[in-house]
Amino acid sequence: MNVLLTLLIIVQVLSALVMIGLILLQHGKGADAGAAFGGGASASLFGAAGGANFLSRSTAVLATVFLASTLALAFLGYQRPQASSGSVLESVPAVPVTPAPGAAPAADSASQIPGQ
Repeated sequence: MNVLLTLLIIVQVLSALVMIGLILLQHGKGADAGAAFGGGASASLFGAAGGANFLSRSTAVLATVFLASTLALAFLGYQRPQASSGSVLESVPAVPVTPAPGAAPAADSASQIPGQ
């Protein structure tokens, strides 16, 4: 169980970091106007329009992996072991309380309320 939890945490952190990098690599909507005046879009790695498609699709895939790992971690974190399903105090053995020798017996609490 711990190996699965560790593996899910590693997948989630790596997908988050790569997704951050891919989002930072993408151009905003205002970048198209700069490319029209010699922004160098034809010299990019994926061509003039291929980069946006590849980056947006890979970001969507990584977002899906991140969401799936988050849901799996939440599910595993919600699972409780069957042995300790109750309270911690239920496992403590009950010790009977005996009055000390020579102590006065406890009085009825209803008779000590003022005004009655």
